[in-house]
Amino acid sequence: MGVSTSRPDKGVALVTVDFPPVNALPVQGWYDLADAVRAAGRDQEVRCVVLAAEGRGFNAGVDIKEMQREHGTGHRALIGANHGCAEAFSAVYTCEVPVVAAVAGFCLGGGIGLVGNADVIVASEDASFGLPELDRGALGAATHLARLVPQHLMRALYYTSRTVTADELHAHGSVWKVVPRAGLRDAALAVAREIAAKDGSLIRLAKAAINGIDPVDVHRSYRFEQGFTFEANLSGVADRVRDGFGRKGSS
Repeated sequence: MGVSTSRPDKGVALVTVDFPPVNALPVQGWYDLADAVRAAGRDQEVRCVVLAAEGRGFNAGVDIKEMQREHGTGHRALIGANHGCAEAFSAVYTCEVPVVAAVAGFCLGGGIGLVGNADVIVASEDASFGLPELDRGALGAATHLARLVPQHLMRALYYTSRTVTADELHAHGSVWKVVPRAGLRDAALAVAREIAAKDGSLIRLAKAAINGIDPVDVHRSYRFEQGFTFEANLSGVADRVRDGFGRKGSS
């Protein structure tokens, strides 16, 4: 359980997340993920990083129960989750080499932040993507959803908390390939090997160059969103919505 790194192929680092039952990461988990991705990118022998997950789904966002345990005692877990998510998202975006996200099952909340900052997305046929934030007393990651779908679709998905399928994202050009779940890891490693076959110094320059021409500063944009997350929590709106979500989950 946790975050691990392996080397399945020459030039390829595989970072795997495993937080049962649904890969909803605690605060420390986001920092551990950030550290693993950054370490892999700094390794001069690595030319591509694959980000994958074990279990039922790729990522279910933050551990809401962790935040609810300190209900009424402060905002330490909220602040920790916000900073941890920002660190993990940034680590994927600024990784010195391309990052391939291998997405199986659900990719929700913070998962969108990860894949929205990845360079290539390979998804299983059963993969679904969405931001259920408004149903869970949260805000954020619209910055990253907007990198996956057109503007008006992003808004509709955000306001309704609906999800889209891997095939739909493939049609929009944001998912590279959709494959059966059993073949997901192999498909992600295949594109990673293709990238890793390039000159190591040149691929790092290419990553820096492409980041440099991005039309939106993802760090500043996400940080702006987080300000409204804090406002929702300070006003009590977030707790009210999360409490309702918790009652539904236990009924």
